[in-house]
Amino acid sequence: MSTAGTESLLRQAREVREEELRQFCSRISALLRKEEPGPEALDALRRLFLIVSATKYDRKLEKAFVDLLQTVLCPPARPEPLQLLCAAILREMSPCLGLSLSCDHVQSPWQLSLVASVLLAQGDRKQVRNVGQRVFKVLESRQPEGPSLRPLLPAVSKAASLAPGTLREDQANLLNKRLVDWLRYASVPQGLPHSSGGFFTPRARQPGPVTEVDGAVATDFFTVLSTAQRFTEDQWLNVQAFSMLRAWLQLSGPGGPGAPDTDDKSEQEGSTLSVLSAASSAGRLPPPERLREKAFEYCQRLIEQSNRRALRRADSDLQKACLVEAVLVLDVLCRQDPSFLYRTLSCLKALQARLCGDPTCVRALLPLAQFFLSHGEAAAVDSEAMCQHVFSRVPAEHFHSPMLAFELVQFCRDSLPLLGRNLSALRRSFPSLLKLLAWNSPPLTSEFVVLLPSLVDASTAVEMLHALLDLPCLTAALDLQLRLSPAASERPLWDASLRTTSCPDTSQDPQLQGLLQHLLRAEASGAPERLAPLHLLLQPMAGCARVLQCAEAVPTLLQAFFSAVTQFADGALTNQLARLLLERSDSLYQVPGYEARVHQVLSAQFLGLCQRRPCLVVELAKELLEFVGSGGGLRGGGSVLTSVVWAVGEYLAVSWDRRCTVDQINKFFEALEALLFEVTQSRPSATLPQCPPQLVTALMTTLTKLASRSQDLIPRVSLFLSKMRTLAQSPAAGSLRCREDERAIGTRATELLNLLKMPSVAQFVLTPSVEVAAPRYHRDTNTALPLALRTVSRLVEKEAGLLPG
Repeated sequence: MSTAGTESLLRQAREVREEELRQFCSRISALLRKEEPGPEALDALRRLFLIVSATKYDRKLEKAFVDLLQTVLCPPARPEPLQLLCAAILREMSPCLGLSLSCDHVQSPWQLSLVASVLLAQGDRKQVRNVGQRVFKVLESRQPEGPSLRPLLPAVSKAASLAPGTLREDQANLLNKRLVDWLRYASVPQGLPHSSGGFFTPRARQPGPVTEVDGAVATDFFTVLSTAQRFTEDQWLNVQAFSMLRAWLQLSGPGGPGAPDTDDKSEQEGSTLSVLSAASSAGRLPPPERLREKAFEYCQRLIEQSNRRALRRADSDLQKACLVEAVLVLDVLCRQDPSFLYRTLSCLKALQARLCGDPTCVRALLPLAQFFLSHGEAAAVDSEAMCQHVFSRVPAEHFHSPMLAFELVQFCRDSLPLLGRNLSALRRSFPSLLKLLAWNSPPLTSEFVVLLPSLVDASTAVEMLHALLDLPCLTAALDLQLRLSPAASERPLWDASLRTTSCPDTSQDPQLQGLLQHLLRAEASGAPERLAPLHLLLQPMAGCARVLQCAEAVPTLLQAFFSAVTQFADGALTNQLARLLLERSDSLYQVPGYEARVHQVLSAQFLGLCQRRPCLVVELAKELLEFVGSGGGLRGGGSVLTSVVWAVGEYLAVSWDRRCTVDQINKFFEALEALLFEVTQSRPSATLPQCPPQLVTALMTTLTKLASRSQDLIPRVSLFLSKMRTLAQSPAAGSLRCREDERAIGTRATELLNLLKMPSVAQFVLTPSVEVAAPRYHRDTNTALPLALRTVSRLVEKEAGLLPG
């Protein structure tokens, strides 16, 4: 119900017209000009923010109103919620022309953070640099007892990322020292409770120390995973410092885009530091190296804290998130300074053993695997076992987690440069990775189109093509697996995966169990199975929304697959793939509309394979004859059968393959003649659907081509073409086809009959040599085919005029 309410509010906000918006802004202006704007003004600003943010199109606000929002944002006496909403609206309107905001004279960290957020959203590099300099000036001048610096840290991080390289060395060192203080030297006692200030207020107790997530008293320094009833200001800064640590290390580290500029102020100390900070600055390490050292200690402590059993669910989730971030930070540290690598390995190896046995911490495995891939060679660590676990077992068990699925596919893409040519573990695991796609096809389709070329090679091409064609069936099988799992009873009743009328039962049939296990396999088996019995079993689930979504993605994936395979396929693999296209064209999972869409792709790819290897038609003559004779190619619109018929007429010739014989031509002629007779003389039925006109014209053309190569067949095809022309012109034929289709069939029959009256010309036109078939031959006006036809026609007419009689 909340989702429906949210959609209703968004729809109303998008439907607000410009005139209504102008009147609404006028009403807000009147409210903001009051001496003390009340709750009504806050509510109106919230509504305005919803209106300007609910659509991707820019909303236009009058300049006077924008100026009023800036006026409300600047004075420190205005209520904070009011200023927060004004800043949010101005950010949403960015880039905003005529903005007069400036942060040069803002002293309050809270106000500076709001003004900086608006200026940074404009995207002007000069403004970004000015904001960064102003924020650092406030950082330098702040006294320990001054207002909190917490609001400024997001502005620091954003400014550094938008305009890297603009910080002076002294400014970068200042931030490095502050981060060291906040990360390593935050106070350990809990914060004091807020006193009401009354006369009878009892004496406040001395605050106790912070605790660990398992309730034990903390004996080491404060971190994000330390718990307390109330936190002190420096403890909050500790949390925020860790949240921006990785981004700052990447920007300011060696070779990073934000490496500071060195100037004459590099030796200045522009801030009043605490005693601990002063003591730390006396150390031997420069500020950047000291920050890396303290960041390493902080991450080591987080990994130790993540091993504790949390008392609350929220703390358990926080442990996992912090563990992911700690490993990512360690990865950055080891890339910047290899000396950290050997100090980190023992800790991360123990962490790997713990995480591989804990399914609740599976997301932390991805950065850990990334770490071993990045540094395994330098540390002489075999990362293949870890990658195999991540590529095969993790997707097989956690395919239903959308966030993990997206992160895992991103991890696979990011790991390709690190894996190099050693992609065997990734390729072996493609059945598990396809489970992510089958269950989350809409958001992951484009990602898999990029990943697919790295997953397929000559050894997995055939098995992967089977898997792609069976992808909707895999979705249904995964749905069935989830419904029958013990965890299904724990899911809420509104879970969409539980809405079904019946669940197929595979427990009684060992063959179906084997087929289901093969479909749900985690690694490539090298031996594809025929899943037709499983298609029938899972047919009741073919109408599920998730299955329908997956079926829509398959044509795109098939095109990406063939684009990749044709780059390395040899003759044997090309023949194997062509044979597979014929076999699977009538063995697909029956999802509404799926067969027709897939047949369109298969027909185009079959022609592409024949074009790459014309001798394929002769080498697969037996399979092609069986396919033509079966009549199953009429399903799905007959597009595959049309492509096969066209390929036979185009490439079954001695000019393409010397092994082509007259006997083969005669066999194909008889099979195609029988097919043409069947599809034109029979009325449409459930077993024999109506034949598309494209197939009829392709059959007539191919029969004529074959007759031009074996001229004994010319009388038979001429008689058949005459009948087709008569049938197309008869009134009874119009009841079975539309008039335009019959006219096209009749025209094609007449053209072919005219060609066959001159067998030599027919062979020249219908079976051209390679030189004649070249595009140049048709573009050149002196050698074009129409010119040749006109010349031959004149010669034939002249010879006819010289005959006696």
